[in-house]
Amino acid sequence: MKVVSVFSGCGGSDLGITGNFVFNKIHYSELPFEIELSIDIDKKALSTLKENIPSKKIICDDIRNVDLRMIPDHDVLIGGFPCQSFSTVNPTKNPDDDRAQLYRQMIRILEDKKPKAFIAENVKGLFTLRKGEIFKKIISEFEDAGYRTYHKLINSADFGIPQKRNRLIIVGIRKDISQDYVFPTTTNADNWVPLSVAVQELEIPDSKYYFSECAVQGMRNAKNNMKRGLAQNLNEPCLTITSHLAKVSLNSRDPVLLVRENLYRRFTPREAARIQSFPDSFKFPVSEKDAYYQIGNAIPPVLFWHISKQLCQILNDSFEFTTDSVVELPKLECIE
Repeated sequence: MKVVSVFSGCGGSDLGITGNFVFNKIHYSELPFEIELSIDIDKKALSTLKENIPSKKIICDDIRNVDLRMIPDHDVLIGGFPCQSFSTVNPTKNPDDDRAQLYRQMIRILEDKKPKAFIAENVKGLFTLRKGEIFKKIISEFEDAGYRTYHKLINSADFGIPQKRNRLIIVGIRKDISQDYVFPTTTNADNWVPLSVAVQELEIPDSKYYFSECAVQGMRNAKNNMKRGLAQNLNEPCLTITSHLAKVSLNSRDPVLLVRENLYRRFTPREAARIQSFPDSFKFPVSEKDAYYQIGNAIPPVLFWHISKQLCQILNDSFEFTTDSVVELPKLECIE
């Protein structure tokens, strides 16, 4: 089945819908989807996607500039449309700005190409902003495009990912297709995967990942109403990571590691990638700063695999899928 991916980023959703990767000793089998086209405005993110995902064609451009004639016919449209305007973390967000309207680019494609289904992803804030009125409006427009919609707020930790990442998933099935979409049953709701899966050693020799004494003092002197120094417990899933992982300040809401008293460090890029459920084989041929940005903005591949697997049962009910235990993960390697 053919897939068009928009707002593709570094390829978390693209990897998830195609499958055939290993995370935490589990092999997530290949799914019957082929990426016909991936679109994103970020050239560096697409360089990462190109390194890892067998997309037949990649377009680097603002999706609003992409002529519909450049988009091939396809069975499934996927995309995590930009979420900054809907974030509950950003106090200056404007839910009516240009970024907040980009979901309409998915609708533009749906109306023209009429694929069998779509999968969209966004932050949980979209569900609650203005008492849900914005979300209702978006759902109404997707349904007016000819799709029955199904939505659910999902915690990534419930699916074997070492991160408490709540995301809103919207699935649409073209109205002439009779089957309903059913969200996957949680695999780890009662047995969350701990952060230790991603962080193999709390103390590492590379000093560049440690926060300075000045940063620690800045945290101590911060205003009382600021969340800061969110040190993580290796025996539990991590709090949600963001695109700000390269930060030098401890005065933020991003999780960090407390090595010992007054000694904090950030995650390495490889640790962050594991927290997002990227396999160790996934390469980031960019600077560490860019890798952090791409990883923090990505859709966890394991979560998207489970969402996509369920879609197989509607669009290709003869397809069989499996997950198999595999060998131990390799030793931690930092991304250069």
